[in-house]
Amino acid sequence: MDSDENAFFSFMTVERSASPRTLGNYRDALAVYRTWRGEAFVSWRDESEDDFRDYLFALMKQGFKRATIRLRFAALRSFYKYLVLRGGLGRSPVAAVQLPKPERSLPVVLTIAQIDDLLAIPLRLPVDKKSPPWLSFRDAAILELFYSCGLRISELLALDVKDVDFIGDTVRVMGKGSKERVVPIGGPAVSAIQRYRQEAVVTSGPLFLSKRRTRITQQSVDLLLKKYLKHSSIPFAISPHKLRHSFATHLLDAGADLRSVQSMLGHASLSTTQIYTHVTKERLKKAYDDAHPRA
Repeated sequence: MDSDENAFFSFMTVERSASPRTLGNYRDALAVYRTWRGEAFVSWRDESEDDFRDYLFALMKQGFKRATIRLRFAALRSFYKYLVLRGGLGRSPVAAVQLPKPERSLPVVLTIAQIDDLLAIPLRLPVDKKSPPWLSFRDAAILELFYSCGLRISELLALDVKDVDFIGDTVRVMGKGSKERVVPIGGPAVSAIQRYRQEAVVTSGPLFLSKRRTRITQQSVDLLLKKYLKHSSIPFAISPHKLRHSFATHLLDAGADLRSVQSMLGHASLSTTQIYTHVTKERLKKAYDDAHPRA
């Protein structure tokens, strides 16, 4: 990396509190562009608008999805915006490049029956004698909390015991951009967390522990979801984000107002939350088409 890149990533880390995932995506996007330019690349300050238009056309010709293209250019635009504001660059060569419009895809949502099935599995399966006896209680608590609060994976992994208020039935979450919010927790999730803490003797520090009693990792959560999926009635892959989608959609289905759901999800913009209203409308339309005799 050159000095401009080093300064940019230092800025993103220290001043913007960017997540490791964002930093990784941005580093990859810049590296891919440099590789594509090859020997023609001299420095970021020498690149032109035409260079980035050619890059856009190359990505489209190779069949990359619009979301991937937009993600790569989002990184490039952020980088050049920094160079203009902090690095003395006159103008951004990326700002005027017209990107393809984002594809409209609705989130995949589990039914309430599928959720109920999934959440019951950890305590229904035989206990693995090679694992700590409290592990199934931890897994049950993790799944309950994902669905009860609509947390992002990064938010759940960062939780400490002190973040859960068992008197007020809330959890304090550190979201994107180090923005803190307080989210209500449902009764089943509270009970599951209390049972797990009792079985695992978790009194302070990280809320969710690995087998070695260190903070649980994303890889561990991915593995436990794959494990329980095999024993469920769900016909597609699941992820923490699908549980988050289900949380939001089920709230709106039941009449929750959009602003409240936005607050609980930690969305900066209401427009981000509004996609769940489209999901709800689609579900209503399907129910009508399936049930009405003259649909």
